[in-house]
Amino acid sequence: MPSDRNVGGNKSPSQKAAAVISARAANPVLLKIQEAKEHADTVVASSLDVADRNQAEALKGARIFVPRSSFPTAGTDEYYWVDLLGLDVVNREGVALGQVKDLMSTGPQTVLVLALASDEAGKPAVERMIPFVAAFVDNVDLPGRLITVDWQLDY
Repeated sequence: MPSDRNVGGNKSPSQKAAAVISARAANPVLLKIQEAKEHADTVVASSLDVADRNQAEALKGARIFVPRSSFPTAGTDEYYWVDLLGLDVVNREGVALGQVKDLMSTGPQTVLVLALASDEAGKPAVERMIPFVAAFVDNVDLPGRLITVDWQLDY
């Protein structure tokens, strides 16, 4: 069952080894992270490779990629969102509810966004949202790529 915190571990952001930052430029840039800290709902980082404020501002809005080897180990009942994407979701009766196509943070909880292909040709996939909280999620089987929930098709 998921806890209130879905991503966790025991390393602080400053313990991250490196990040690949791809600004609007065509070629990604590899930067070693000197220090990182949580600030509001984001992470602020510094690198010796970024010499001044102008260089830092040029990276504003850039996508940041962290190697999986730098991820802290997730705690019990904690999951990285990237690991949940693509997992099949079934209810307690084994009825397929869809596949995780996205996750959405609503503040107090995370919501699984599922897509279930329509049985009828030409019809769009059915989208379903399920709160990713212990009250509804019975089991997450990452090796089996399956999430079991207490949810029905007509919810």
